[in-house]
Amino acid sequence: MPANIPLRHELKFFISEMQYQILSRQLDHVLWRDPNGDENNEYYIRSLYFDTVFNDAYFDKLDGVRDRNKYRIRIYNLKSDVIKLECKTKVGSLISKRSLTIPRDLCDQIIAGDPTGLEATNSGLLSDVYREMTCGLLRPVVIVDYVREAYLHPAEEVRITFDKQLRTGMRSIDLFNPDVPTINPFDRPEIILEVKYNRVMPTYIRDLLNTYCTAAQSSAISKYTWCRRYEGMEA
Repeated sequence: MPANIPLRHELKFFISEMQYQILSRQLDHVLWRDPNGDENNEYYIRSLYFDTVFNDAYFDKLDGVRDRNKYRIRIYNLKSDVIKLECKTKVGSLISKRSLTIPRDLCDQIIAGDPTGLEATNSGLLSDVYREMTCGLLRPVVIVDYVREAYLHPAEEVRITFDKQLRTGMRSIDLFNPDVPTINPFDRPEIILEVKYNRVMPTYIRDLLNTYCTAAQSSAISKYTWCRRYEGMEA
């Protein structure tokens, strides 16, 4: 990972519907809503995740490998006007994310597994994708859909999100098709709370989380592995 990429803390929790309802109302009073949200402060995320021919990202997560990468292409509200190529990096207990807006033709090229021309790029992220495509046969493997509700604060760049209605597209890679069949990878509806911040979480935000999510335990939740495990992936 490039040395100049900032590392952040990331905490994840499964929470109940009641915890979500109470905490989201409290956060709405003290934090800013995500400007990308609709009137309900929600937007739809679809990600197409990539993995190597040996499924390194999947098995590294299951094995608890300390430092690891996941590559994905992400769109919002099932539209193609903003397409993000991203690499999420885990370094011990910290995370970072590199993101690059790419045009539709380049997106289609990467999904098709064609690295042509990427070797000449000035983008470090595209260079890494080129390396993974040529050396690890990086290719698209699963669609991950969910609805996100997000709250923000500039102090320590706090970002708190509720991810709901998680769905897996199973083996489909048809990123822009709104009619891709999807299914809940869980036995019941689940809400995932994610808390991200730079160095120290502001005290009043920590107190809110401790007050309204007292029974929630931080967990190494991965939407990617949950969605791939549904396909019958085994450790």
